[in-house]
Amino acid sequence: MFNHIRKLKKNPLLASVLFGLLAACTSAAQAAPLVMFRDPGCGCCEKWAEHIETNMKQDVETRNSLNMSAVKDANAVPETLRSCHTMIVEGYVIEGHVPADAIAKLLREKPTGVKGLAVAGMPVGSPGMEYQNQTQPYQVIAFGDSGQRVFASYN
Repeated sequence: MFNHIRKLKKNPLLASVLFGLLAACTSAAQAAPLVMFRDPGCGCCEKWAEHIETNMKQDVETRNSLNMSAVKDANAVPETLRSCHTMIVEGYVIEGHVPADAIAKLLREKPTGVKGLAVAGMPVGSPGMEYQNQTQPYQVIAFGDSGQRVFASYN
């Protein structure tokens, strides 16, 4: 092993190429696509995806589905928490207009017993549901094996 390190020290170009490749592989692993399922007729989903891409600095892969109930059933989204789109990120389910900062907090903290986050319905002022300067208060609910609880509150 030390012999390989000596070769890298003697050839800085080789060392920089190898470290560049290593960094590229690490970035690619961290930037796994976020997959959003949506009804093809829904426009707010695209606005929400733009919010996520801008704030999380990751691409959102969109998959159109004519049977969103089946998508939600397959991902165990509680009936009372359903909205228009469903995203899968790092094994978590994100339902509806959940802000990027709440998703980032979920991915950072990885709370036990939480399968996902949801914003029920389509609250005015939530990401993707902006309308002039109007807002209404809403909550992000964590759901999973531990039940349901308020994860974050907005407005």
